[in-house]
Amino acid sequence: MGLTKSSVLNFPQDEVYAWHSRPGAIVRLTPPWMPVRIEQEADDLSDGVAVLGFPLGLRWVARHSGAESPDRFVDELDSAPLRWAVRWRHTHEFEALGPDRTRITDRIDSNVPGLMLKSMLAYRHRQLADDLSALHRAADGGMRPLTVAVTGSNGTIGQALTALLSTAGHTVIRLVRRPTDQPDERFWDTEIPAPTLLQGVDAVVHLAGASIAGRFTAAHRHAIRASRIGPTLSLAQAAATTENGPKVFVSASAIGYYGPDRGDEELTEASDRGEGFLADVVAEWEQAAQPAIDGGLRVVNVRTGLVQTPAGGVLKLQYPLFETGLGGPLGDGSQWQSWIGIDDLVDIYHRAIYDDALSGPVNAVAPTAVRNSEYAATLARVLRRPALFRVPSIGPRILLGQEGAEELALASQRVLPSRLTEVKHTFRRPELEDTLRHVLGRTAESTQ
Repeated sequence: MGLTKSSVLNFPQDEVYAWHSRPGAIVRLTPPWMPVRIEQEADDLSDGVAVLGFPLGLRWVARHSGAESPDRFVDELDSAPLRWAVRWRHTHEFEALGPDRTRITDRIDSNVPGLMLKSMLAYRHRQLADDLSALHRAADGGMRPLTVAVTGSNGTIGQALTALLSTAGHTVIRLVRRPTDQPDERFWDTEIPAPTLLQGVDAVVHLAGASIAGRFTAAHRHAIRASRIGPTLSLAQAAATTENGPKVFVSASAIGYYGPDRGDEELTEASDRGEGFLADVVAEWEQAAQPAIDGGLRVVNVRTGLVQTPAGGVLKLQYPLFETGLGGPLGDGSQWQSWIGIDDLVDIYHRAIYDDALSGPVNAVAPTAVRNSEYAATLARVLRRPALFRVPSIGPRILLGQEGAEELALASQRVLPSRLTEVKHTFRRPELEDTLRHVLGRTAESTQ
């Protein structure tokens, strides 16, 4: 039994092959709906090993061989007990059709049913084309290889971003809160960073912070604030005072800055801050980066909307409910939801690193905010399920408490990406349905 998929990319053969050889390639190509974690990447396409972790402790060891640069390489399943039941040989082929055109072909010889593989291969081909296009736009915009230090690299956004950066040719240093001897990691004391923490670093991307999801108890509120304000302040101070240190400081932020309910007001980076706990936290969070500004660094605060990926965040929570046909609008469904696809978000972070035109707050949202009722209808349509079960507003209030429900589940913010529009930023997928179909593997080609 086998499955073959081909597509043509408008990029040179050498470039397409080289992309696959860089750290992060397997992360970028793994569909976010698959229950798998990349535990180890192959460091050599001719004789490397990649290890994927599945539920129940199963490990998929893929051994690479047969590399003939820039034409082909192979990976085969080489781990017990899976190899006793699963046959797997995946040949990756690259054929030059001209100086700037390459046909990529995936040939899979396996006893895994082909229907289960179609959506995976369709995703991989779309993702590869999108990533290469994004990297070309970045190169045209002045991107050059940099050394980038990243906090929160193990989070949903951090994993996607570090993979994008390394496949783009950047050197990524993960700042971790434990002793380490790994060459691509440095120990980060969040209270008193080591003087050498950021030496030789060109840019810092600061993503770390406790999840805001949950009931807004005193302990949860403290964790949200304490994990953001102090660590950001100390890291910004380190960035500002390090000799041969960074010139750019990019910090995560959130559209919670605008408050939980601004009605139909269109909110831009120039809009006043709102009221409420999250608005207060975000304002302090952004202010904590001031030492970097005072030190002459370019600082960007990425005010992120509702991130769309089944690997984490709101979609991870809603996807199973809608998949079983039990999803529907929250409350009256009139609240505005300003969303962003995971891949468009990491593109924005990447641009913030290299584009000197961006500084200060940047709204990381798609240009097409939708009401909650439209979001529910779109997700249901993508999954081919009804959206009949309207969730009364008392539900989130019971689950999250009054404040948590108003700040999170029932929040309404109609946010526009004005700064990105001004710099003519290209979104991969500006429409919600297209984004959901991609990240959930529900495109037309996935079922053909």
